[in-house]
Formats: sequence, C-alpha cells, structure tokens
Amino acid sequence: MRGGGQSSRGGGQRGGYTQTRGGHQGSADNRDNKEKKKRDAILDLKKYSDKSIRVKFIGGREVTGVLKGFDQLLNIVLDEAVETIRDPENTDSEEKQRNVGLVVLRGPSIILLSPMDGSEEIENPFIQAE
Repeated sequence: MRGGGQSSRGGGQRGGYTQTRGGHQGSADNRDNKEKKKRDAILDLKKYSDKSIRVKFIGGREVTGVLKGFDQLLNIVLDEAVETIRDPENTDSEEKQRNVGLVVLRGPSIILLSPMDGSEEIENPFIQAE
C-alpha cells in the first residue's frame, strides 16, 4: 500500500466524499429492491388456457386456435390454429381459411386477443347503406 495506507482508487480519507454505485445514496437501495420483485403480467391468460382464442396482428392477419402457453412478452403457443385470410383491397370477397396446426405467435406483433366463447361477429354500425 502506498501513501500511508490509502487506496489508490480515491475515496477513503483523501477527499472525504464517497459515492455509491449510480451516484445516488439512500433511496437507491429501496428502488433496487422494488425492481427485483417479479412484475405482474398485464394480461392474465391462465384463465384462457386450453380454450379457443382469436388473435389479430399488425398488418391484418388473424389466427384462431387453442391456447397452450404464453410468456411475459405475450408470445403465445396455439394448437389447432387456423389462419383467416382476407383480401384487404376487396372487402366483399370471400374469406379463406388455412390450417396451420401448432404455432408460436410473436407477442410484439399482436394487437388484439379475444376469447371465442361468448363472442360473435356483428354488422359494422358505421357503414351506411347506399
């Protein structure tokens, strides 16, 4: 040790000022403890496990299937999945369906998630008859 027992990294008795990690003292420890707690999920999808759901994506794709699993980022695993294909330019055209089986749906691209039980399609109330 050099300099009469002082460390070469500062602090100690030289400056009389010690800095905690991050530059904050006191309340920083409380904030760290709160952040370490597990955050609650925004959606509780456990109640829809093994039930049929409908998922809509950015860009208009739509998939229905049986919910088998999910994570915190809302990545979803569906079994017996069916993709509904629509022509975005021709709204009067017929829908086509494609069986895709077991799929993993990427959470950040999902815009709507809905259970199939108790839901039915209704007419658009904003379209005016000519």
